[in-house]
Amino acid sequence: MNKPVCLILGAGAGIGGNVAKRFAREGYHACLARRSDKAGLDKLVAEIEAEGGSASGFMLNAVEEGSIEQLVTHIETHVGPIAVAVFNLGAQIGDRGLASTTLKQFEMGWRIATFGLFRLAQVMFPYMEQRGKGVLLVTSATAAVRGNAGQHSHAAAMGGRRMLCQSLNAQFASKGIHVAHIVIDGAVDAPDTLGKMLGPERFQALREKKGLENDGLLLPAEVANTYYYIAHQHRSAWTFELDLRAHSDLAWWNHASNPDLK
Repeated sequence: MNKPVCLILGAGAGIGGNVAKRFAREGYHACLARRSDKAGLDKLVAEIEAEGGSASGFMLNAVEEGSIEQLVTHIETHVGPIAVAVFNLGAQIGDRGLASTTLKQFEMGWRIATFGLFRLAQVMFPYMEQRGKGVLLVTSATAAVRGNAGQHSHAAAMGGRRMLCQSLNAQFASKGIHVAHIVIDGAVDAPDTLGKMLGPERFQALREKKGLENDGLLLPAEVANTYYYIAHQHRSAWTFELDLRAHSDLAWWNHASNPDLK
């Protein structure tokens, strides 16, 4: 295969799936990886192919030892060179106080959000460094820059993710690898993330109140356009960090929490 590869870890129906579609429309082979819902994964691959793009789907338990490493090696060996990787794995366990956050839950947030990113970079960057180019786009959250009560696991995990992105950028930007940390500072109109967290009735009520024609929820397809733009910036003007939110939302530094998610 002669096509460059866009690898998405965390390819659900929201940001991850829409990023895959966006890159596939531009001639990339999209490699979509997710932990569960093979039917949903197959549906995304079929949708990309129906639009004339090419894609492959992989079931991936990112916490499992060697899983990320084996996937990257397989793609580089049998599919094509990974030109862009999108680390889109979430680590939100909900609103939990200190006493109700178990050691396992706290550690799991770190394993997914931070250790998983470290493992991806460690196995993938040698390939990109040898080619002298590559892009790593990391989806992050408001918790990376603000720790709220009840978000101990998530804030620690995402704060670690942000610092890891900074250190990766410091080491590899001069070697041609563009690392970007993207803070999603708001609710995303995605049925299999926010929809599952809120439940179908609350999710639909939120869409009717803020989303749809109001454009008060982040639209995954528009987020994907931003990801594509960042991945193709000239190296004289690379973005390392930016945040995205709907026009009607206050920025994270202007308010304590989002009442619509309570």
